[in-house]
Amino acid sequence: MCNLYRMTRTVDEMASLFDVQARAGNVGQEVYPGYPGYVIAEGRMQTMAWGFPLTLKGKNGQALKPKPVNNARCDKLRSPFWRSSFEDRRCLIPMTAFAEAQGPKGGKTRTWLSLPDVPAFACGGIWRGSDEWGPVFSMVMTDASEATSHVHDRMPVILDAAMYSQWLEGSPKDAWELCRPYAGKIAIEPSEEPWVRR
Repeated sequence: MCNLYRMTRTVDEMASLFDVQARAGNVGQEVYPGYPGYVIAEGRMQTMAWGFPLTLKGKNGQALKPKPVNNARCDKLRSPFWRSSFEDRRCLIPMTAFAEAQGPKGGKTRTWLSLPDVPAFACGGIWRGSDEWGPVFSMVMTDASEATSHVHDRMPVILDAAMYSQWLEGSPKDAWELCRPYAGKIAIEPSEEPWVRR
């Protein structure tokens, strides 16, 4: 599951690439769960927190700090937690690469995956408002493609530009048809970067 991605393009570059208006604050080039990232929703580039808040309870029933649920598995999109967002509030998540952890426990490193020869691409996402963090988004995940299955058994729903309107404006059935492994070329770059930076 994706717990880290990069966006190294500026807001203005992204607005031009995706042909939308930009109404977004600054975010870091590396985006982690619970932190702000850029999304395209309602016809414009916006800033939202990555992850739907899930309120947990402690041993004595007290409410704990919410946990960001940053990935929505496509086989769970019909569950009550995700259904209304998938049916009514889909978004695009622009990025230049996403990372998966590889290696032994305690020594995992970052493997970066991207689309070759494109300045940025988009993955399918869903969003909603929240009392805890304001507008939030989650990344929709599907089975890994054959080319990436040795890295992880799941991957984000990667969308070609021709699919954007179907994802954003189509019916839930139209969007569901796009929840499949990416068939195009994917660049895979192992690194020596520790997965967890201390």
